[in-house]
Amino acid sequence: MFTILYGICLLLCAVAAISMAQKNYNNIDMYHWTIMVLISVIVMAYWLQSQVTTTEAAAFLNCFVYLDSTVMITAVLFSLLHTLGIGISSWGKIIGYGLAGIQLAVVCLCVRNDLYYQSVTVVETGMGTSVQTANGPLKLLHAYYLLGLLVCLFLIVLIILRKKGSYSGRNLVISLSLPLGALLLYYLERRLAAPFSLLPVLYTLGDLVIALRYDKAHLHDISFLIAEQHEHNGTRGYVAVGREMQFYCCNEKSLEFLPFLKNQQVNQTLPEKDTAGRALCKLIRAFEADGTSSARFRAGEKTCVCDITYFSIRESGKRQGYLLAIRDATEEQRAYDIIASYNEILNAEVKAKTDNIREMQRKIVLGMADMIENRDNNTGGHVKRTSDIIHILVDEIIRQGNIPISRQMAEDVVRAAPTHDLGKITIDSNILNKPGRLTDEEFAIMRTHSVKSGEMVRILLDGVEEERFVNVAYHVARYHHERWDGRGYPEGLVGTMIPLEARIMAVADVYDALVSKRCYKEPMSFEKSASIMCECMGTQFDPNMKAVFLGCREKLEQYYRQNDRNE
Repeated sequence: MFTILYGICLLLCAVAAISMAQKNYNNIDMYHWTIMVLISVIVMAYWLQSQVTTTEAAAFLNCFVYLDSTVMITAVLFSLLHTLGIGISSWGKIIGYGLAGIQLAVVCLCVRNDLYYQSVTVVETGMGTSVQTANGPLKLLHAYYLLGLLVCLFLIVLIILRKKGSYSGRNLVISLSLPLGALLLYYLERRLAAPFSLLPVLYTLGDLVIALRYDKAHLHDISFLIAEQHEHNGTRGYVAVGREMQFYCCNEKSLEFLPFLKNQQVNQTLPEKDTAGRALCKLIRAFEADGTSSARFRAGEKTCVCDITYFSIRESGKRQGYLLAIRDATEEQRAYDIIASYNEILNAEVKAKTDNIREMQRKIVLGMADMIENRDNNTGGHVKRTSDIIHILVDEIIRQGNIPISRQMAEDVVRAAPTHDLGKITIDSNILNKPGRLTDEEFAIMRTHSVKSGEMVRILLDGVEEERFVNVAYHVARYHHERWDGRGYPEGLVGTMIPLEARIMAVADVYDALVSKRCYKEPMSFEKSASIMCECMGTQFDPNMKAVFLGCREKLEQYYRQNDRNE
């Protein structure tokens, strides 16, 4: 019966080892694998020992059985210390495994004498072969050795109760249950002189637990998760976080950037009340939402850069959480701030010089416009008034929202308004100031002012102003006498072929001519002027401008009344 039981245990151990090997883990925990291999060897020794027929074979197999209370339990202790984040030096490992090796060597060397066992008896039972022993004088050494291991386990329990860190309490309890349970069961079996041991069953259960909980156990081992990265990034802090924002583990370096992690409980959600914790949670959400893989945040006096990736314990397994790699970017940020500050200064200087040049250009344009008005007795104050009217019109267009125009375009049209009649400077004064009706030849000459205006805009503004504004000013100057029905000049454009800025300028230009006093006419009333403007919508003007004109008619009339009072 026990032979079959031990055989089943051996089979389960083999299945556990094979299933672990098939999972293709990125990294290997040598402590866990050492324990699993030793358990398989120990269980096999029990299985073979339950079938031997000679005392010599039984004593020989007993040497392998002693792997449990020597090498295996030492590996378990080292694994527990590693889980607690307590480093084990090379000398510490040599001493630990050395003492275990000495105990094992004593058993092996005393197989053929009675120093360790005075006698070894093989008893055949219906349930298998039972091996019974009588202790020799050196057996006492093993009792002291086990007592020392028990003290070590007790100290580890005290450390668990007092030390906070990136480890799972559940995993530690499960890991502790194997050596404590084995020592307790070993003691009871010796006291009761049990013919067969149940230790193989306990070891098999431990083997299965290691295999089944291997993934979860290592979610809290940052050195396991970052083994490869840490080789190249020893100055980085690493934090492992679950898919539900629960904290798994971190390395010592990360505590310099994220002090709140010192008191963070394993498997508890990251605290968003902490500035750094909130930054990490925000980055994780951004990473899931749009793939953002890096972010900066402040941690006290430091500027930190956090890079995020998914992690999986297995090469082909599901994503089990996020690995955050944090580095100190304080000096980098200072350099960036210095460069940014320097760029701001340069940009401010460039802007100031550009504004100065633009102001000079504006004054030149306005000066030329004043020169034209001084030559043209018919249009006194026309440039200023049309600029103000344009402002009212584009504000109304934006308010209504029926004609697509951007804020930038609106500003450009207002700025460009003074350029619309620059070409009149080339027109002969006799034609420009003729009080009566112009002849066909004279009108043909007068009509050239729009083309000349466009050419002068190019000459004055090209290379100084932005191309966008130059184009708007050119369109205003060249096309503001075009008509919606195609009977305008200089090109006879029809409908939307006429640039929007020129269509707006046309309304302002004609309305000012109607309501203003000229040397050859008195100002027309607001009512009659508005009637003419509305009648011309769809023939001379863009029909869409009718709603705009009517929407700001009151403002336009108020402007002219105020202007008359000021004059």
